[in-house]
Amino acid sequence: MNRIKIATRLLLISFCVATTTSVQGQPIGLHPENPHYFIYKNKPLILISSGEHYGAVLNLDFNYRKYIDELYTNRLNLTRLFSGAYVEPQGAFNIERNTLAPARERYLCPWSRSKQTGYNNGRNMFDLTQWDTSYFYRLKDCVAEAEKRNIMVELTLFCPFYEDSQWLLSPMNAINNVNGVGNIIRTDVYTLDKNGPLLKVQEDLVRKIVTELKGFNNIIYEICNEPYFGGVTMEWQHHIASLIYDIENNFGTHHLISQNIANASMTITDPHPAVSVFNFHYATPPVTVAMNYHLNKVIGDNETGFNGNSDSVYRKEGWQFIMAGGGLYNNLDYSFAPGYENGTFKYGPRQPGGGSTGLRKQLGYLKEFMNSLDYIHMQPDSTVAMLSPAGKQKVYCLMEKGKQYALYITGGKSATIEVLLPAGSYSVEWLNPVTGIYQKGKQVESVGKIMLHSPPFMEDIALRIMISKP
Repeated sequence: MNRIKIATRLLLISFCVATTTSVQGQPIGLHPENPHYFIYKNKPLILISSGEHYGAVLNLDFNYRKYIDELYTNRLNLTRLFSGAYVEPQGAFNIERNTLAPARERYLCPWSRSKQTGYNNGRNMFDLTQWDTSYFYRLKDCVAEAEKRNIMVELTLFCPFYEDSQWLLSPMNAINNVNGVGNIIRTDVYTLDKNGPLLKVQEDLVRKIVTELKGFNNIIYEICNEPYFGGVTMEWQHHIASLIYDIENNFGTHHLISQNIANASMTITDPHPAVSVFNFHYATPPVTVAMNYHLNKVIGDNETGFNGNSDSVYRKEGWQFIMAGGGLYNNLDYSFAPGYENGTFKYGPRQPGGGSTGLRKQLGYLKEFMNSLDYIHMQPDSTVAMLSPAGKQKVYCLMEKGKQYALYITGGKSATIEVLLPAGSYSVEWLNPVTGIYQKGKQVESVGKIMLHSPPFMEDIALRIMISKP
């Protein structure tokens, strides 16, 4: 394909993605007025959740229906799901009761088992030319249960092999399939020039999954989890993004495509035009939102952890990220485990993250706080609010000048804050992010700025300011 044809094709993709909207009967899309957020069933949508470790479908011992009900009960609206092309050994990363590490013989993946024994974790080897119908039934049923409750599913198609222990369990490894495919080192698996026949296997898998799920409106396709590890090339990622787009072109509809960019932060350069959601992990402080806000796409923080087990750490990460202008936040919640699909598993102190019933409630308060705002017309602003004195306290602000302001303060036990407001009458309400309780609102008059004193708090507090009369 010559350069002119490539450029024309990319412009077409960019135009189609930029104009994607979601109405009743169409997939979740970028909001046409503010593409930093989503639209679904013709309503603005922000995605906030605290979900299991991505094995809800591939782990036969996990009851995904109970799990989805728990998310819904706490008003959360996102789950992240691995396709099954990647699986972990028990004990990986010190995770207890890991949903991505099924018990022996309890692993389900897209490829069918052959008649030949010898898979590394029990039962028969895989045939990469045949599909397991029971897997696709379970996958579609899980997505359907989520769709009934207006919960979005970010389906992660692939994941790098961090260590040989994961590659030794992969159906794509030649030792685990009857096709003689995948006799390579793990760092060559996600390349265009070193993985041999595996590329076609991966393409066929993408084609199968995208085709099977074409009728669902609550799907976002993530190309690859943490592709900055394990030898995953950018060329391969772009190839998969183009493949998803081309497959769906034949259906006349397009689901959003997300790309995992980095841990913490990075400035995105030369993004693929079909990618609409750019995800980061462990994105605190949330500087990555400001670094990439100019892209006019959703910036997400879709995995947390490695910062202790305390609820407050991940509650504050969520508030900070969303108030910085992010449109997606998903805490990695280790209280979900097989047999504990209601999120009550008591993990030990070595667990590489947190999660609890209490945290899910707190993130539900964040979601409802955002839904109380017309956030489609708001944007982050670092100049409108000033703490006095600032000290170690930090403030984050979303605002629509002269109309609505949302502020979030961390640090200390109380705060004095100056807010620049055009002249007018405003209502002021404080929210406790831990309890979800609002302090009774009061009216304030501004002649250009106001000084507010917060009620006492433990670690953080939120503030909503709305115009009453210009």
